[in-house]
Amino acid sequence: MSRSDSIAAYDQAIEAIQHFLAAPVEGVPAELLDAFRQLAAKGMLPPGLFLEAVEQAPVAISITDPAARILYVNRLFEQLTGYGREEVTGKNESVLSSHATPVTVYQDLWECIQDRRVWKGALVNHRKDGSEYLAELVIAPVLNPQGGIGYYLGMHRDVTELHQLEQRLKFQKGLTEAALDAAPLVVAMLNADRRVLLDNHAYKALLGDFRGLEPAHLFLDALEREFGFDLGQVCQAGNGFSNIEVRLDPPGGAPPRWFACSGVRVAELDEAAQNYFKQSQLSRCCLLLVANEVTASRNRINEARLNLIRSAMAEQQMAQTLRESISGAIFKLQGPLNVIKAALAMPGLDPCADRCALRKVLQGALETGYEAVENLRAALPSPAREQASSLNINEILHDVLRLSTQSLLASGILVDWRPAPVLPALTGQANALRGLFKSLIDNAIQALNESNRSQREIHLDTRLDGRELVVEVTDNGPGVPARDRLRLFEPFFCGWTRPGGHAGMGLTMAQEVVIEHQGSLEIDPDFAGGCRLFVRLPLQGMGGD
Repeated sequence: MSRSDSIAAYDQAIEAIQHFLAAPVEGVPAELLDAFRQLAAKGMLPPGLFLEAVEQAPVAISITDPAARILYVNRLFEQLTGYGREEVTGKNESVLSSHATPVTVYQDLWECIQDRRVWKGALVNHRKDGSEYLAELVIAPVLNPQGGIGYYLGMHRDVTELHQLEQRLKFQKGLTEAALDAAPLVVAMLNADRRVLLDNHAYKALLGDFRGLEPAHLFLDALEREFGFDLGQVCQAGNGFSNIEVRLDPPGGAPPRWFACSGVRVAELDEAAQNYFKQSQLSRCCLLLVANEVTASRNRINEARLNLIRSAMAEQQMAQTLRESISGAIFKLQGPLNVIKAALAMPGLDPCADRCALRKVLQGALETGYEAVENLRAALPSPAREQASSLNINEILHDVLRLSTQSLLASGILVDWRPAPVLPALTGQANALRGLFKSLIDNAIQALNESNRSQREIHLDTRLDGRELVVEVTDNGPGVPARDRLRLFEPFFCGWTRPGGHAGMGLTMAQEVVIEHQGSLEIDPDFAGGCRLFVRLPLQGMGGD
C-alpha cells in the first residue's frame, strides 16, 4: 500500500467511526464508545496529517521497539542512509553503526534512554554504500500508558560539513596562533574597554619584563601622549596608524625600550540575535596592535647622539667652570674694593693734610680695581641660549646617568633608577636640563665620597603629579645640616670639606634652570637617611604663559 493509500485509509476509518457514533449499535461497551469518541473528537487533527508531517520532516526519523528493532523510518532517513524502508524494517538500529564511534558512547546512550531520559549527542554512521557521515542525534523514549518504555523515537541529521568547517576553523586558528607566537613582534588584540582579547608569546614575555604591568596599557598611554590616539574612538580612526615610535621604561632601572607601533581596527564580534538582519555598524571596534622592538637601532642612534651630547656638555662644563672662576674672582675683588671705598668715605681723612698722597693712592687703587672688575665681567662667557622643544624627562635622566657612569663606578655607587614607565612630554631646553641633573648627580657623588660609607646609593625616581613632573634624587650620604639648608642655593656657598675646585655655583645654576622652566627645586627637611631633593617641572615648562 502506498503512502497516499494509507492516508486515505486513515481518513476513511475516522469517517466510519463518526457514522458509528452517530447511531451506535445496542450493546456496544461504554468503554469502546468513549475511546471512539476521543479518537473522533472535534478539534483533533486527522492521523493522516501526523503521518504526512513525519514523512515530510526535514530530519531523518526512525521509530523502534524497546529492543531497538526498526518499526518505521521516514523519507529523509531513506535519502540520508541509502537504505529503503523495507530493507531496514525489523532490523536493529546498529545497522548504521560505525566502528569509528567508541563503545563508551553507545554505553552512555543506552544507559540514558533506558533511564527514560532523552539522549543528545553525535555518532559516526555509515550508509548503505559504506560511506561514513557524522550524525547529530536525539533519541527520546516514548512511554506506554503504564509508564514503561513502548518505543524509541530517533531523529538525526548529517553534520559532516559543519564538522569539517569547524575543523578547518580550528586548524586556521592553530596556524594563526603558531605564526603569531613565532613572529618576533609583540601582537595584541584589544577591545574598546582596553581588555586584551588575544596576544602572542612575545607579548607574554614583555609582560614578564614589565613585572606584571599590562604592556597594552603602557602602549596605549604612550600612543595617547605621543599623538593623541584614543582607543575609545578607534572606530573613527580610519585605517589605523603605522610605525609610531614610543618609549617604555621598565621597572627596576632597566634600560629603556623602544617600539615602532602599528594598529588596525577590527569590528568587534556581534552575536546579538536582534542584529542578525542589521548591516554591521562599526559602533564598537577592536584594535589589533603590533609593536616591533627597535631598541637596538635606537641604541646605536642614541650612542652617536650621546657622543654629541658629551661633547656639548664638555664645552658647557668648561664655560660653566670659567664663569664660576671669573664670578669667584669678581666676588673676591669686591671685598677689598668695598673696604677702600669705605675708607675714602671716612670723615676723618682731610684732603689737605699729609694723608692726601695716601688718598690718591687709594683712589687710584679703587679705580684700577673697578676697571679690573669690569674687564672680568666682560670676559664672562655668555650663557648659551637654547631653543625649547618637547622632551622626555626619562630620556634626559638616562643620558645623564650614562654620562656619569665612569664617576659612579669609580666611587662604587649603586644607582637605583625607578622611572615611571610612561610619562607625558615636557617643553624645555634639553641641554639645560641635562646640566641641571648632572649638577645634582655630581653633588650626590661628592657627598657620598665625603661620607666614607661602605655602601653608597643614589635613588632616582620619576612620576607624574597632576600637571607636574616630579624627579626625586636621593643619596644616603651625610645629608645637609639644618644651618646650611637656607644657604644651599646661595652663590659661592660651598659646604664640602674637600671642595676639589668647586666654586659653589653648581646648585645656584641648577636652581636658575629650574626657575627658567617655571618649576621648583627643594630639599626635603624631614629626610633623615641622607639628602633628598625634589625637582618639580610643570608640563608646559618653558611653553607656559
